Amino acid sequence: MIDFRSDTVTQPCQQMRLLMSNAQVGDDVYGDDPTVNELEQWAAKRHGFAASLFVSSGTQANLLGILSHCERGDEYLCGQSAHNYRYEAGGAAVLGSVQPQPIENEPDGSLCFNKLASAIKPDDSHFARTRLLSLENTIGGKVLSLAYLKQARAFTYKHQLALHLDGARVYNAAVALNVDIKEISQYFDSMTVCLSKGLGAPVGSLLLGDEAFIKKARRLRKMLGGGMRQAGILAAAGYYALTHNVSRLAEDHENAQYLAHQLNTLPGFDTQNYAVHTNIVLVDIDEKVDIFAISAALKEQGIIITPGYQGMRFVTHKDVTRDDVDRLISAMAKLLN
Repeated sequence: MIDFRSDTVTQPCQQMRLLMSNAQVGDDVYGDDPTVNELEQWAAKRHGFAASLFVSSGTQANLLGILSHCERGDEYLCGQSAHNYRYEAGGAAVLGSVQPQPIENEPDGSLCFNKLASAIKPDDSHFARTRLLSLENTIGGKVLSLAYLKQARAFTYKHQLALHLDGARVYNAAVALNVDIKEISQYFDSMTVCLSKGLGAPVGSLLLGDEAFIKKARRLRKMLGGGMRQAGILAAAGYYALTHNVSRLAEDHENAQYLAHQLNTLPGFDTQNYAVHTNIVLVDIDEKVDIFAISAALKEQGIIITPGYQGMRFVTHKDVTRDDVDRLISAMAKLLN
């Protein structure tokens, strides 16, 4: 199957599978898994933090990050389109009694600092205590610039807030900006890195921060049922992903640009409202096109998409080649005719 729904559908390669099968393991809850320990120590140093924590998912990593920065009755600022606000089942509010304060994202994915400042609550018993600003890079495939991140750091210092990065696709941002990952991570008190999207691992994310922050997050991970035992099998895949699959993200970005161009050749398809920065392509589709019927027909041909009309999403990844894009476009053109 050729799957354009998301980069979460990537399959581990044979080398990754071999590394997983030979991984040394122990009980990670006891701190005895050597492969998990190696990944956490290596990742902390690689990203410029004192410590890191290997967890099962990006959702759990974000939740642990928010709960480690905030207490019950606190709030965090984020984008209206932020994944940890819209797509993570309200975990911070439900499980941590931490209130989100969403701010409308600007067209480039950033958050306006004047709007953020207006949303910060005064020190008054009537209000939740504003403790944290959470950014996402990339967001909807858009890259936040280093200049903006520097401004965000200055803003949080001024207002005595912690700064967290949802870095689910942060390596896509680094590759698009052509910078080392530390050029991004340097501005944040904590960050997450998802290993199971474009980087190609089957499971897992990292949460990074200082030692006290990670110690608190580790306790919360156990509370949430996220303590894994012989997790080195999964950590080995994450290590391989970070050491072998970063530079090739540029190929995904090139394929996304190509896909956007080719979609514009189809009648009723228009990507002009959406810039392609990384591996996510958004397209508007004329309502006269029965995209749901097309989606069903494509699936019978071994091609999977997520149908929609306004901002329909296609995602390129390591298991989608240039030839696969051509196959998609050819199939859709025939169905449209």
